[in-house]
Amino acid sequence: MSTSGLLIVISGFSGVGKGTLVDLLMKRYPEEYALSISATSRAPKDKETEGVNYFYKTREEFEKMISEGRFLEYAVYNDDYYGTPKDYVLNEMKKGKNVILEIDAQGGLQIKKLFPQAMLLYIVPPSAKELMRRLIDRGRDPLDEIMRRMKRSLAETEYIDRYDKVLVNDDLEESFQELRGMILAEQKRINELSEYIIKIREELLDITKGE
Repeated sequence: MSTSGLLIVISGFSGVGKGTLVDLLMKRYPEEYALSISATSRAPKDKETEGVNYFYKTREEFEKMISEGRFLEYAVYNDDYYGTPKDYVLNEMKKGKNVILEIDAQGGLQIKKLFPQAMLLYIVPPSAKELMRRLIDRGRDPLDEIMRRMKRSLAETEYIDRYDKVLVNDDLEESFQELRGMILAEQKRINELSEYIIKIREELLDITKGE
């Protein structure tokens, strides 16, 4: 049976609750999951820690890593680079951890091109009105920022059908159990496929070894 972990991309609209679901996975099953840590060219903010919040790089260091192909995906936001370091993710997977990347849909699709085995999950709300209510209830942003986030969510709908799974986050506990079930089912599928490939390869080698 395969001991390598899965690479799981979790994306979703701003305010949909994807961070809460990821936190639950990490708290309830810390031995099974690792949260990918991004690299960034921006300076640390108050109380941020190297290797916990981000891997902090100079712009020159980040661009050198890009040229060396050391990112699974990267993007530019507000003139700063953000990216997913390849070595960190692969090392955690070799330990048997399921590595979670909480990134936007465009980044997720970049991952899928480079790593076709990755499992892409998109979290959606039960309705647009419910999404807006959640953004308002958070009390973090003024109305103009909330509308900007809603417009970005509209733009992201173009990518949802390219994801492997879509999860409607209505009731938190039910959604968590469904998310967990999706991941376990994918692990089972991959392990069964790996076992079959090993078995059929051995049988074919045995049959053809005298040829």
